[in-house]
Amino acid sequence: MKQRMVTGVFAGLVFGIMAILGGWFYEGLLLFLAVVGYFEFVRLNGYRWFDLMPLIGFAGMLVIVTPWEHAGLSEPSLAAVVWILMLLLLSVTVVTKNRETLDASALLLLGAVYVGYGFSEMMTVRAHGDYGLLYTAIAFGCIWASDIGAYFVGRAVGRTKLWPAISPNKTIEGAVGGIVMSLIVGVLFWLAAPAVLTIGHALLIGLLASSAGQFGDLIQSAYKRLRGVKDSGRLLPGHGGVLDRCDSWLIVFPLLTLTGLLA
Repeated sequence: MKQRMVTGVFAGLVFGIMAILGGWFYEGLLLFLAVVGYFEFVRLNGYRWFDLMPLIGFAGMLVIVTPWEHAGLSEPSLAAVVWILMLLLLSVTVVTKNRETLDASALLLLGAVYVGYGFSEMMTVRAHGDYGLLYTAIAFGCIWASDIGAYFVGRAVGRTKLWPAISPNKTIEGAVGGIVMSLIVGVLFWLAAPAVLTIGHALLIGLLASSAGQFGDLIQSAYKRLRGVKDSGRLLPGHGGVLDRCDSWLIVFPLLTLTGLLA
């Protein structure tokens, strides 16, 4: 627990500084996390990163996550990138006469979109007009408050298992506690910035961050259970890998932009 706390505080401090600085500081950090996260995904599925299909998936992931506009270039269409990536991966199955399988094509396409689009939308939120830092802060604040609330409420009064086949330690009481804590943080941000956020807007972000974040955690738990591993990687001592730590983020930030909750 001590190692987990020390790692969490240090990583949170570095991440917070990079988010405040913004620009290439923040985007560079997210690019690094995306690269590590993708290779964790590749390893979880039993592939070697230097094989042809994982490298094609990696190239597609990089195209999706790279902030092209900040580099002075036009951002490619996401639909076009995904389609071309799909075509390339399927082509490998033909060229290798099914030595590389259709299952591998589907998994690596999934990994490229899951990791690439998730981290890309974290950059999108941070770059959102004059209030990108505020929206980034409220999103992460609500996600982390939800994690803390779910953990401590679950330990204190948790009795009813939420989804024991996937994550045996999570409880319904803990999930509700996480939502309540996230809503409280949303209200605090509304009080701090009433000119930008309405109370309803702040509560919706808090509700989305907690509910979608907890579901993102369950997605990663289900995947690790399927693959028979405890952690996706070892980048963060006591916390596991990038996918372990960022599983909530990868779901919450895309939903923030897709639902139009950024005013």
